[in-house]
Formats: sequence, C-alpha cells, structure tokens
Amino acid sequence: MRDEIRKLWPEADWIADPALRDKVLATWEKAFEWSPLEPRDLREIPFTLLVPDCPITFMEHKRCVVHIARRAAEAMREHLGRALPIDMDTVIAGAILADVGKLLEYEKVDGKARQSPRGEALRHPFTGVAIAMMCGVPDAVCHVVATHAGEGDLVKRSTEAYIVHHADFMSFLPFKNLKK
Repeated sequence: MRDEIRKLWPEADWIADPALRDKVLATWEKAFEWSPLEPRDLREIPFTLLVPDCPITFMEHKRCVVHIARRAAEAMREHLGRALPIDMDTVIAGAILADVGKLLEYEKVDGKARQSPRGEALRHPFTGVAIAMMCGVPDAVCHVVATHAGEGDLVKRSTEAYIVHHADFMSFLPFKNLKK
C-alpha cells in the first residue's frame, strides 16, 4: 500500500522532515484501511460532490492544492518572511492531508462516488484530524486539516492554515460557477 500511496503523492518528498513525511504517508495508509475506496479510485472520483458532474478528479484537485500552497508559501516567505514566519513542512503536509478524511466521507456505488453514512455524520475535516492524530501527526499540521474548510471560519487559523485554506478554495470555487 505504501508504494501506491507514494505514487499518488510524489509531493510528499517535498517534506524535509523524514519523520513528518512518514506520518503523512501513514495517515493515508490508515485512511485506506478504513475506506471502501482504493488508491486508483482517487484518480477517477470527483474531488467534490457539491458540483454536479464535476469534471476534475480528487487527485487532480489535491495535487493542484499542494502546488498552489507551496508556491504561495514560497512567495510569502520571499516577500513577507522578515515579519511572517512560515513553516513549509506544515504547509505541504497540511495540504497533502487536508482531504484525507474524504476517504471516509465518500463511497463508490455502481461506479459513482456518493456520500457515505459516515460522511453524513462527520465531514472530512473531522475524520481527517482523527486519523492524522492516530498516526502522530503534529498539532500544527492537524490544525491545517481541521481548518482548511468552512469549519475553520470559526477559529483562529495559523498562517499555514490560511495558505492551505485559500489554495483549496482557489481550486474549488471556480467550479461552482462553470457554465455548461
């Protein structure tokens, strides 16, 4: 399973801390253990169920979020770093893990993704944090997972969480306005 996850996430190599990288990959492994989905499904299912006939897959969206978050963090460090410290490993790990809980929120029936009974009760930020904490992911990264979606509007986000939140919504909101 680890080899399949590494193929999904070559960006995990951007995490400088090998212990954190291992915990991120272990979180994906645990999520797949509990999920009805397989790694190949993430290259086929839509990244959101909120956009009818969503044309983008889970992995296309997720990898885009990680790339946007990394580049934004680099630009912010370059121009604002004197006054605004940014932990790049937290940004990257948080972006990679932000939607790991969707593996428990979704199920596939007759080849189509839909919300699972667990997903109806617990949105992916909650299940994602639970799995990440079980795998020893640091609180700073779990905070990014917890606050990347709308639930995070109710708490004080870290700088790294703001970066991932905006990267996620930059690659989500335009699809809500697509003209058919």
